[in-house]
Amino acid sequence: MAGLSLRHIYKKYPGGVTAVSDFNLEIRDKEFLIFVGPSGCGKSTTLRMIAGLEEISEGELYIGDRYVNDVAPKDRDIAMVFQNYALYPHMTVFDNMAFGLKLRKVPKEEIKRRVEEAARILDISHLLERRPKALSGGQKQRVALGRAIVRNPAVFLLDEPLSNLDAKLRASMRTELTKLHKKVETTFIYVTHDQVEAMTMASRIVVMRDGIIQQVDTPQNLYDSPCNLFVAGFIGTPQMNFFTGKLLKKDNDLYACLGTTQVKLPAEKANNPELKEYIGQDVIFGIRPENIHDEPMFLQSLSDSIMNVDVDVTELMGAEIYLYLGFEGMEDATNGKNIIARVSSRSTARAGDKIQVAIDTSRIHIFDKDTERCICH
Repeated sequence: MAGLSLRHIYKKYPGGVTAVSDFNLEIRDKEFLIFVGPSGCGKSTTLRMIAGLEEISEGELYIGDRYVNDVAPKDRDIAMVFQNYALYPHMTVFDNMAFGLKLRKVPKEEIKRRVEEAARILDISHLLERRPKALSGGQKQRVALGRAIVRNPAVFLLDEPLSNLDAKLRASMRTELTKLHKKVETTFIYVTHDQVEAMTMASRIVVMRDGIIQQVDTPQNLYDSPCNLFVAGFIGTPQMNFFTGKLLKKDNDLYACLGTTQVKLPAEKANNPELKEYIGQDVIFGIRPENIHDEPMFLQSLSDSIMNVDVDVTELMGAEIYLYLGFEGMEDATNGKNIIARVSSRSTARAGDKIQVAIDTSRIHIFDKDTERCICH
């Protein structure tokens, strides 16, 4: 088994295009690490450089203690699972899983043992004599994983392996992949644009944008303490609400001015020394939908942070309701004129209603308007 070290990695293409820029990361042995970010952010390119399918323009890559920049993909002790499964249609499941071992001249008995063990782990023992055309999408995905498992690699690389599956199957396969990682006790490096996959499976997440690492942390820390506006908006569904407003000081209290509404910030934020230089200036406030409440108990307990809003749209999601809200005086919000509240299914708010909501200001995030850096969580 092995950890990986990526040191000042760049990927530059002809014409001056830099796909990955100064990528530095230490990946721990047996970690489940996920690269996440929008399309074109460089996450798959980084994975392909680790695999040896893309040449590294600058920097050093180590798998364990071995420098592997110039090592061929087949000699890197890695196994890659692709988005399209890449199964051989004319071969049975057994032969697909055994193919790589046969090329390496592994003895037949050892091949049989490894394939049957992998099939048992993945619950596909009953499919070994079938061909890919007789398999469902989920079964094909398991076969592709099985083909990787039989090689006992030091590192698994998975490039958006669930993106071709329907929503229900994706959810179940997320669970299966998490179980598989615990069983095989190997380093997993996984690429996805789906932040739900990242949040539910990863031990750590690497958030990328334009070829640059934005933040590396555990899922919960990314959610609670995003380092900048991009990470805050990318992680979380529905995404964080953003408002442009001013910080105002009255006596010893600090207020967030959101349009024509002023909400009092808690003492721990008012005493934050970093906020002092922003008093009277425009900043960006961020609040997650679940921290905006319409229930009477919250309106009473959070009476310093009440806003009058119009309900534009309601979306019943079963156990909860998404309220799309507009309110007067909001001339400039980075995500448009609406804010989203994620409230209990007991909410009586309906489209066209004028209601009050309370913001849990202990959960408000404040960002520098120019640099987009998070000043205060």
